[in-house]
Amino acid sequence: MQARSSSRQGGFTLVEMAVVLVIIGVILGAVMIGRDVQRNAEYTRIKQKFIDQWVVAYNTYNQRLGAPVGDNQSAPRLMVNGSNYQGDGNTLSGGNMSNAAEPAAICRAQAGPNMLRTHEGNADFDLRNMMLRAGITLPPGRGAGMEDRYVYLDTNGNPQEIQICFQWNRPGTDSGSGNVMVITGLTPDLARALDQMVDGKPDAQNGAFRQEAIVRTETGDVTAPGVEWEGNNTQGIDSGSGDALAEGDNTDADQVMTLVAHYKMNQ
Repeated sequence: MQARSSSRQGGFTLVEMAVVLVIIGVILGAVMIGRDVQRNAEYTRIKQKFIDQWVVAYNTYNQRLGAPVGDNQSAPRLMVNGSNYQGDGNTLSGGNMSNAAEPAAICRAQAGPNMLRTHEGNADFDLRNMMLRAGITLPPGRGAGMEDRYVYLDTNGNPQEIQICFQWNRPGTDSGSGNVMVITGLTPDLARALDQMVDGKPDAQNGAFRQEAIVRTETGDVTAPGVEWEGNNTQGIDSGSGDALAEGDNTDADQVMTLVAHYKMNQ
């Protein structure tokens, strides 16, 4: 009896293909989740190792010298760079401070990008020099001489640089009055994450952490929703501010747009 030869066609069954697709989906999902976890960890590190440490440095300066950075120690005005305040003389004795000229911000070397007030460029009012003269240990930042800077990667994998300065805002300033830390170079995702960590929710016009130059809304409804941070990570660095929910036209190779935040100091 002659054995009958049989041939078997190779290939994947539908079940096998389904299993492969499920595995690929799981792997892709794990990669995306891993990226989000890594990014959130970096945002937390920026808050704890950089922003919070500069808050400590500011408060330590105030406690040691009895006045905020750049203020007059013998006759303090309790405002950043208060020794250069151009008030009308009656401003701190019941006068109207809302129309007074604000002193320049205190920065390191130069003001951060997109700051509304420029640094006066006087070495005596250099942020790093003032802190070191007071014997204050600065956060590491980018290293010696650049402690006010921090570099991180945006969601497109391109480098962004944060810079911090301090300034005083007049009463009625939309982003908050009084002494504030000015933080430039924040992507919208990072700005919202920091706001969430500071205030418990990402509201651009309320709390201690606000977007610079955001317009306040007037409403009597206390349950009304807050204001979105302008811009998002689909908009390029040259897009400027705009509708927070609008999609941008930048590619995944471009730098993401950046925002400026004001962080209210407690003294």
